[in-house]
Amino acid sequence: MDTFLVVLNVVVMLVLLGILYWMQRKHISFTKRVFTGLGLGLVYGVILQLVYGAGSDTIAKSVDWFNLAGNGYVKLLQMIVIPLIMVSIISAIMNLKGKQNLGKMSFSIIAVLLITTAIAAAVSIATSLSFNLTAIEINAGDAEQARGAALEERVGEVEDLTIPQQVLSFIPANPFEDMTGARSTSTLAVVIFSAFVGVAVLGLDRKKPEQAQTFRNVIEAVYGVVMRIVTIVLRLTPYGILALITKVVSTTNPDEILKLIKFVLASYVALLIMFVIHLVLIALFGYNPVTYVRKVLPTLVFAFTSRSSAATIPLNVETQTRKLGVSEGIANLSASFGATIGQNGCAGIYPAMLAVMIAPTVGIDPTSWDFILTLIAVVVISSFGVAGVGGGATFASLIVLSTLNMPVALAGLLISVEPLIDMGRTALNVNDSITSGLISSKILKENNQDVYNDRGPDLDVAATS
Repeated sequence: MDTFLVVLNVVVMLVLLGILYWMQRKHISFTKRVFTGLGLGLVYGVILQLVYGAGSDTIAKSVDWFNLAGNGYVKLLQMIVIPLIMVSIISAIMNLKGKQNLGKMSFSIIAVLLITTAIAAAVSIATSLSFNLTAIEINAGDAEQARGAALEERVGEVEDLTIPQQVLSFIPANPFEDMTGARSTSTLAVVIFSAFVGVAVLGLDRKKPEQAQTFRNVIEAVYGVVMRIVTIVLRLTPYGILALITKVVSTTNPDEILKLIKFVLASYVALLIMFVIHLVLIALFGYNPVTYVRKVLPTLVFAFTSRSSAATIPLNVETQTRKLGVSEGIANLSASFGATIGQNGCAGIYPAMLAVMIAPTVGIDPTSWDFILTLIAVVVISSFGVAGVGGGATFASLIVLSTLNMPVALAGLLISVEPLIDMGRTALNVNDSITSGLISSKILKENNQDVYNDRGPDLDVAATS
């Protein structure tokens, strides 16, 4: 009987995927297909939850099949992240002309990321105090205690690292190893290596122009192939979102959420406030925030469902260049830097909220200005090199809490709602990287306003042009 039910659930998923395929064949817009996938996934997930229950073995087996579409899509995106970063950054740098300057681009993007991270930490502190969040109120079950013990063991990985040692970890001693994503800072290391290659080509232009031109031709050919792969993979976005959101909704236990509802609400209030601040910054630089939201929403929906800033890099770059008019160099740098530096959700809001909650347990007044200013500074510094995948927020919180001499085990109390909150955090991280690219393009006059204002082509149409 159980096998029959699993097969039935999988057949229903195939039918839903078929609806999305039919919409694609009818040339219904990419945005509409994304939101249709999201809506169908929500409804189907709720139905599965009501029929079987979140912990059902039937759901677990069904989700295992759903993962072929959901996790399979995420893996395809992860497959193209490193090749896209490398060829895009090398191409962008070696084609720099005139007033364009790599240093100015990098400085502007990183400055926006770090400034907004500081603001995010301040927002998180204010929200935590407003909701009167404390770790003392949360009951620890077996799962929470096990998670806390695991965090205590893991803190040894980060607590002994000084700031110079953390900076050194960004430098790719073995770039080929970093191309495999072996370290939490691998994405940033690949960016640095690619930048060196691009700068080397510029130097080769002056000494051996023939060799430089040969290399340019090779990179341009590889770039064309990689971008074609990106286009093919991005067309699968609605299918991936359908499977991913179905999995999340069907396997989330409502009772666990209700136990920590105040923390969940406080987290999403802080995330929404920060998202509004991003829109205010965009408006201050002369962009229409309504147009911005309409164009980036499909990308944020994928970030929300996938919980991976790194996997969203291809969609992030395409959105910036094809829909917002950001130059390719700035778009690639901001998407890559934003996946590892200054993540507003994972490295800003989350660690600050945990620190405020845990502070009273160690006799620290969370309303003290000394504590608040120190916490913001630590959050900003520790926001370098946070992995752009699920679990990056945990890594950031370990650094912050251990730096402030706070017990990291208490962070394990939130394990049951971690995936739910991580969805919102990831969407904010990606939005911040897009915001940094857009603002930097305005500062450096590298933005095509006509593309930004164009209400015509959708992402999948633009990507084929």
